[in-house]
Amino acid sequence: ADLGSELNLNAIAIGLGLENIEYEPEQFPGLVYRIKEPKVVVLLFGSGKLVITGGKKTEDIEAAVKKISKELKGLGLL
Repeated sequence: ADLGSELNLNAIAIGLGLENIEYEPEQFPGLVYRIKEPKVVVLLFGSGKLVITGGKKTEDIEAAVKKISKELKGLGLL
């Protein structure tokens, strides 16, 4: 998926809370965000692109994209 704008991964890591985030840019350029509901893992990249893994149904993926978009907009980061 593509969120349509570049992302500040440092600000996202802080804004979403470090307990659900893994972000070590020197080892991997993406931010790993574990969502509990739906239970998926989202890889966010500075380009605005994201990869979602672990979804059992298409609806899980759609819900995850909506959730991450809403959270980032709420933080003023999208």
